[in-house]
Amino acid sequence: MTMIIDCHGHFTTVPKSFRDWRTKQVEFADDPVNAPKVSEGAILTDDQIREGIEGGQLKLQQERGSDLTLFSPIAGLMSHHLGNERTSLEWARVSNDNVKRVTELYPDNFVPVCQLPQSPGAPPANSVPELRRCVEELGFVGVNVNPDPTGGYWTGKPFTDREWYPLFEAMCDLDVPGMVHVAASCNPNFHGTGAHYLNADTSVFMQILQSDLFKDFPTLRLVIPHGGGAVPYHWGRYRGMSLEMMDRPLEGLLDNIFFDTCVYHLPGIELLTKVIPTGNVLFGSEMIGAVRGRDPDTGEYFDDTKKYVDQLPLSPEDKAKIFEGNARRVYPRLDALLKARGL
Repeated sequence: MTMIIDCHGHFTTVPKSFRDWRTKQVEFADDPVNAPKVSEGAILTDDQIREGIEGGQLKLQQERGSDLTLFSPIAGLMSHHLGNERTSLEWARVSNDNVKRVTELYPDNFVPVCQLPQSPGAPPANSVPELRRCVEELGFVGVNVNPDPTGGYWTGKPFTDREWYPLFEAMCDLDVPGMVHVAASCNPNFHGTGAHYLNADTSVFMQILQSDLFKDFPTLRLVIPHGGGAVPYHWGRYRGMSLEMMDRPLEGLLDNIFFDTCVYHLPGIELLTKVIPTGNVLFGSEMIGAVRGRDPDTGEYFDDTKKYVDQLPLSPEDKAKIFEGNARRVYPRLDALLKARGL
């Protein structure tokens, strides 16, 4: 029987006290003496975790028929543009530690994926120690990488610049994939989930198309979420540019790039699976996340993406790849964990 693995979940149901602690931490970012201590609200109790998880992600996971979620801190709340490098490190550590505790309380339902302590202008290499801590000490199976820590202003270097290479080297050494995931937008021109997320998905793909990133890192694996932004819809455009600009077929990038199914209507997922080979599509829902309501035309939740995949005219073998096989292949530490459990 196929396991339903959701590659894209966030701890969006944290208590208000956790968000309040973050607000205070940022407020006193330049005043560490008066900044809130980690013990003053950053570490959640088991009861707080249960309250947030059982009435939210766990309930919907069970109702919608998925089995396991790759679970990371709230993407929007990563907010790498806020505070400074010190507060980003502290925020990443407490956020990752709380996600780890979720997976310890619900090991059959959630597996941890970490955020990085990125900060505008800080070298990506500075995030490597937290990545190694999470993977080597805490058993995380993947990482979310923000290509734009400035929160929508994109003042940093492209994702393919050599300043990113120490982080990519560590990801390859640890054999963990990265989900390319921006955080909140502070640019009023770009709504976070409706524009900034999808812009970033599309922009990073184009940056990779223009580069030799995978020649330098042939084992690097990247998941571009939200169905790849505009990429599948404009596949012909990118194929043409790849041939004209780089003199190579675009399809070669699919050895290293994968897309999730966080597309909130059936025609979108139909297009995704027509354009992108099923071996490069991972089931994901992002619930509870970007769109929480129901479609008035169907009465169904927009982010119940399993129902869309179920309706696709694909073979059982292809659906098994999307629901389970691809996630286990792209996330080998997940596969090892499941095998250790006899799955």
